Amino acid sequence: MSFADRLTRMPLAFDPELGRGAAEAVPGRSGPVSDLLAGSAGSSPYLSRLIAGEAAWLGEILPGAPEPAMAALTRAAAQTTGPETAATLRALKRRAALLIALADLGGIWDLETVTGALTDFAEAATQAALGAALGVAARRGRIPGMDEDIDPQAAGIVVLAMGKMGAGELNYSSDIDLICLFDETRFAPDDEVTARAGFIRVTRDMAATLSAVTDQGYVFRTDLRLRPDAGTTPVCMSMAAAERYYEAEGRNWERAVYIKARPVAGDLAAGRRFLQRLRPFIWRRHLDFAAIHDTAMMRDRIRAHRGLYDSTLEGHNLKLGQGGIREIEFFAQTRQLIAGGRDPALRQRATVDALRALAAAGWMAPDEAETLQGDYRALREVEHRLQMIGDAQTHSLPRNGDGFDRLARLSGHSDTLAYRGWISGHLQSVHELTKPFFTPKTRAEPEPDLSDAARDIVSRWPSYPALRSERGQAIFDRLRPELLSRLIGSARPDEALANFDGFLRGLPAGVQLFSLFEANPTLIDLIVDISATTPGLSRYLSRHSSVLDAVLAGEFFAPWRGAAELGAELTAALAGLDYEAALDAARRWQKEWHFRVGVHLLRGLIAAPEAAAQYSDLAEAVVATLWPLAQAEVARRHGPAPGKGGAVVAMGSLGSRDMAAASDLDLLVIYEAARIEASDGPRPLHPRAWYAKATKALVAAISAPTAQGVIYAVDMRLRPSGRQGPVATGLGAFRDYQRHEAWTWEHLALTRARAIAGPAELGRQIEAVRLNVLAERRDRAAVLVDTAAMRQRLSQAGRQGDGIAVKPGPGGMQDIALLAQAGALLAGSHARDATGQIAAAQATGLIDAAAADALSRAAALFGAISQGSQLLGDRPLAPEAMGAGGRDFLARLAGASDWEALLSQSASARAEAQAIIAHALPDLEEP
Repeated sequence: MSFADRLTRMPLAFDPELGRGAAEAVPGRSGPVSDLLAGSAGSSPYLSRLIAGEAAWLGEILPGAPEPAMAALTRAAAQTTGPETAATLRALKRRAALLIALADLGGIWDLETVTGALTDFAEAATQAALGAALGVAARRGRIPGMDEDIDPQAAGIVVLAMGKMGAGELNYSSDIDLICLFDETRFAPDDEVTARAGFIRVTRDMAATLSAVTDQGYVFRTDLRLRPDAGTTPVCMSMAAAERYYEAEGRNWERAVYIKARPVAGDLAAGRRFLQRLRPFIWRRHLDFAAIHDTAMMRDRIRAHRGLYDSTLEGHNLKLGQGGIREIEFFAQTRQLIAGGRDPALRQRATVDALRALAAAGWMAPDEAETLQGDYRALREVEHRLQMIGDAQTHSLPRNGDGFDRLARLSGHSDTLAYRGWISGHLQSVHELTKPFFTPKTRAEPEPDLSDAARDIVSRWPSYPALRSERGQAIFDRLRPELLSRLIGSARPDEALANFDGFLRGLPAGVQLFSLFEANPTLIDLIVDISATTPGLSRYLSRHSSVLDAVLAGEFFAPWRGAAELGAELTAALAGLDYEAALDAARRWQKEWHFRVGVHLLRGLIAAPEAAAQYSDLAEAVVATLWPLAQAEVARRHGPAPGKGGAVVAMGSLGSRDMAAASDLDLLVIYEAARIEASDGPRPLHPRAWYAKATKALVAAISAPTAQGVIYAVDMRLRPSGRQGPVATGLGAFRDYQRHEAWTWEHLALTRARAIAGPAELGRQIEAVRLNVLAERRDRAAVLVDTAAMRQRLSQAGRQGDGIAVKPGPGGMQDIALLAQAGALLAGSHARDATGQIAAAQATGLIDAAAADALSRAAALFGAISQGSQLLGDRPLAPEAMGAGGRDFLARLAGASDWEALLSQSASARAEAQAIIAHALPDLEEP
């Protein structure tokens, strides 16, 4: 479709006579196209000159569509070479500027198409200018090893487009922000200095080709000042030097700049590799709310320097002033910096795309994002009209009535007053939506009165590591009144303050975390809740405060996803990382999800049985994800896994899906590699040795301490032959051992076994072995005697349980589990959980229905107490140590009215269970 067919709006002529004269110079113009030319020229002296100078060319292209004409200009720019490059690019730019303006003013192209066309042309011009400069350098021997036929993409220099060019958002009279780097690894050490000098000259020549103003105009104003430490560094520097700078001195504004960075000319592959290496600098691993303060300070410094605090419309700066374009960009970029390290979907270069992604991820309301997108498009279009008037790099509205009339007419508005109101409305909308984000939270309320003991605690805080920096102290001082008020106002103020003190004392640094609290007051509620209830969780948070990031993620309060989905998420999170980085990432990921289960349990969002299942799902996901990584690590040296593969079997609480916060993992590994002599690799291994290495690698992957701590403790003593047996067992050997050599206690453990990782077919074969072993006919008396003997040994070796120490001792969790497993073994039951195994014990006549009901109730009560007590601390706590808040929490979790009622219920359940088990199992003489 032609220009005329696609016009949706029309500029009006501020100077009708000037407009008519320019339009009449274009051959073949008629109707709406003539009006478009007259309106454009009549309100823009710059466009009037371009129309007059390019009248013949316009006559050729206006009957057609603008897209083919623009594509031809861009293609011609990219293909320009030789000594006439500068002149040719200027001629092409004049036509491109005219074509884009007409398509914009006539409403043929929307904002994204206009800025995209400008950016595409700028990219093509930059490629041509660089190619011309490299050609000169090659002919003069300035770059070691380069000849005249060198392809710019193989020369070792790359041009990164920053800012609006990087994002594809160039405005009508924009300068282009470029950073030029060279890949020093392409050159011998002795040649690097020569190469650098050559590339500096190439960069200067390229910039002059683009930005020097001649009698033919210019192509693009070029700004090279975004490079590292621009005041002291050359215009082109090595990638290694740039990386060292960003690692040691990079600031938040430079991180924001690199959100939009994109290689556009030269060695594009090297540029992409450089940006990949820079990702940890740009995208921080943890939520970075401290960036809000830095961005607000930078915005205020810009305004103070340029006197931009005035909000009147005359002379108002649409880019940097109140409610301007930069506020929308800062708003989006700062949120991207906060959360983009955790969510790659937020790493959008374009502002509108970033706003859309932020809304989709829940970081802003969808209606706010939609409003800001509309404001952004509107203000950018006004900015374009300002720049079209005189081809000036301006962002300031006119200072007089005539100027506003001209701007309104170019924009197609005959009512200047209404147009001014429209602009003011968008500026006010931006200001109202973004101001709360950048305005520091103030805490005007006074601090509460404190007891002497509380004052002693608070007086120690300035000496803690998290509060030693001036910045950390300043942010915390704003938070302190509210924190103290909530802590003192909690049900157990002394305990809450003491536990918060333990949390604060253990923090290695504070700026990021305190910024997180300041920007998200709901986290203060959570930390007070934890401090008032769980000293163990408070200490955990001081060591792993980054898990609080997860609270702000959309998944934190979403429905539980199950082991399979969790495993898929973890696998995706580890993709592309090297082995050590993957282990650290797995630890961070597990800690966040582990914390989520604990918080849900603490706040009553889930009950103890749900927590047990969720802790078990999480552990299963971790093992299922790390097992392939551990095998791949062995395969690097010894070839792929021999045979049909290896499976990880969960025993104990993971097998029965009854894990708690501090549970370890009971695992064994079973492989199938019959008739395989060795792995196929550079250093072949027998299957037993191969899987032994893989098993040890898995155990290390889960339990070895790294900078991120450990995931779980791992116990493999339930494998065949215990500590004396191999760490990995062949399927045939496992089958034979279970049928002919295993002790009764090993068959009891087998009742809870479950394959959780490895080939599905091997898992089914292992389950078949389990079921066949459980189905075997047994000597009932012998099983019960062996179970009683096992019970006796545990009683003699372990602690005698009482109160909330519900696992050990007669009638405790361990005792009930032994009887239940014996019942499952005698019944040949498939059940792994306590309830199912107790029912099997009843079915086989070991206990009656009343006893089964009593044991099931005791198991549920003890399970709730165990879940809660492990959340309170990673080691057994005396009632006085857990505090009244912890005691109340345990009582609530177990369904008791108060602490005394809980103790009474626990004692009664233990006594009843002890009597039932003693009756069901034979008496044994004391050894």
